[in-house]
Parts: sequence; structure tokens; C-alpha cells
Amino acid sequence: MILKVYQNYISKQFLLTFFKTVFIFFALAFILNIFEEINFFKDLDVAIGLPIFLTFLNIPSILFEIFPFIFLISTQFFFIKLIEQNENISFKNFGLSNFKIIKLLAILSFLVGVVIVTIFYNLSSNLKHSYLNIKNSYAKDNKYLAVITENGIWIKDAKDGITSIINAENLKGKILNRVDIVQFDEDFNFIQNIYSDKIDIGNRIWKSNSALLNNERKSNQRINDFQLSTNINFQDINSLFSNLTSLSIFELNDLKNKYEDINYSSIEIDSAIQKIFSFPFYLMLMTILSSSIMMNIKQNRTKIFHLIFGVLISVIIYYLSFFFEELGKNEQVPVVVSIWIPLLMISIVSIISLVRINEK
Repeated sequence: MILKVYQNYISKQFLLTFFKTVFIFFALAFILNIFEEINFFKDLDVAIGLPIFLTFLNIPSILFEIFPFIFLISTQFFFIKLIEQNENISFKNFGLSNFKIIKLLAILSFLVGVVIVTIFYNLSSNLKHSYLNIKNSYAKDNKYLAVITENGIWIKDAKDGITSIINAENLKGKILNRVDIVQFDEDFNFIQNIYSDKIDIGNRIWKSNSALLNNERKSNQRINDFQLSTNINFQDINSLFSNLTSLSIFELNDLKNKYEDINYSSIEIDSAIQKIFSFPFYLMLMTILSSSIMMNIKQNRTKIFHLIFGVLISVIIYYLSFFFEELGKNEQVPVVVSIWIPLLMISIVSIISLVRINEK
């Protein structure tokens, strides 16, 4: 019974510390993001309420990305308070070992991670979707639109008074295959139809070795070395399709199926899905790592030392995860390996630290 009382106490104190840390990071994210939004709208006639509103829409997705480091720092704050109030000694007197405390925090972190993935992530992705839609409507270069459907890739591009509606069966590398282009003037009057088996979209001047042109005067006119001036290239299309933070788990899976239907690479989607599934384990391991670090370093260190050390560890883990994630996206290693190898490395370091703690 006594043990259960202390388990409840530890859980409440850890969650309280966690929510306080989330609030601190929320405030920091708000300050940083509001300046970015104000700078974006500085030349537009909008009320200050719009940048503030967009900031609130964007912050949840920012928090989701930094939750692992929030857990690491929350755990540090928790143990700092525990050590300062000598509660760790009291726990030992009641038979609650360091290992049992860390085990309790790890389980709690995993459960919170499940809630974050199932509820918070889907909420943040919906808010991010609204954020992008609103902000894109004010973008100065919003002259094109690209979407993927069961009928292939659809692109709308407007340049020099001509609107082009482009449909391609699939995209392989920088080549659009079986492309049908219908062009209209500013009054949406039909100008011409262009068909090509392959178009290179490596830059904003699209190129094809051969194209068929149809308009009111000519029918099936073959044009060699065809070129089309546009506002969009492969990188633009890729960036539009790779903004995955605005998609829920189900939408990611649906988009993956669409990518596969048009033979478009789904590596980034696979990576995003694996990150979501691994997220509770990631949070749990960050808590274990932070706990083991706090119990292995000298207790007479200052709070500043602990925080700086925590930030340093966070930066190392971030770049380690980023490095392996990029290897997966570039198909140097399997996607599953790129996501789980950093977690395995954190696990090994944590286990070594836990062995030392258990000996104390």
C-alpha cells in the first residue's frame, strides 16, 4: 500500500513537471513563431490578430517535433526537485529503489506517448493543415497547385496570362509520364491541348523531345524539342507533396497508397509513419536516458549545469536521428532501420547507465 502511495505521488509530480515544461516551450515557440508570422505579413494589409491566430495553429506541430526533448528536460527538472528536497533518500528508506523509480517513469512516459500519438498528433496535423491553407492563400508566389488523385498527378499553373491544367499518369525521378496539358487564356477560353509521353521537369522550363499540339487551327501537329515555361519544377512539386506534418495517420496511409498507384516514391511517407509508431518508445527512452544521467552525475552540480548538459544531449540525439533519417530517405539504408537504429543506440546507452544505477 505504501509503495502504491509513492507511485501515485511520483506520477503526479512527474506529470506536473511535464506540463510546466510544455508550457515553457509553448511560450518560447509562440515568441519565436509570432515574429516569423509578423515578418511574413509585414507587406500585407492584415490585422495583428491573423499572425497570432496562425501562430496558435502552428505551435502544436512544433511541440510534437520537440516532445522527446521536452521529456528529457522534464525528467531533469523532476530529479532536480527530488534531490533538492532529499525525497530520493526517503524513497530508498521505504524500499523504492532508483531502478523502480525509473521503471515507473518509463511506463508513464510510454502511456503519455500513446496519448500524444493517438490524440495530440491528429489534432496538431489538422491545425497544421488549416495553418498551411490560410498562409498559402496570402503567399505571393501562390501561382501553382499540385495534387495527387487516383487519376494521377494534377497540376494547375498560371504564367504570362496562360493557365495550364496538367495531368500526368505518374512521376519517375524528374520525368512526368503520359502528360496531357490543356491551356486557357485569362478569360478561360480554350487555347490548345498538348500531349507528350515524357516531360523533363528538372527546372521551370519543362522540356520534351516530342509533343503533339492540338488547337482550332492545327490538329496532331508534332513538335520536336518542345518547351513549356512554368512556375514550378521538380523540387517545388516534391516540397508540396512532402509536407507530411499536416496529415493524420490515416491520411498518411491514404497518401502512401496514392503514391504507389502513380509509382511515386513513398519513402518519406514510410519514414513519417515509422516515426509516429516509434514515438512512444522514443519518449520512454528519452525519459530513461535522462533519469540515468541524473542519477549518475554528481548531485552537487548546479541546475544550469544539468540544463546545459540536457540541451547538449538533445542536440546530439537530434542530429543522430536526422542523419539516419536522411540515410533512409535517400535509400542508403531501409526506412525501418533509419528510424529504429538511433532508438537502439539510446537503449544501449541507457541500459549501461541503468546497470550502474542498480549497483548504487
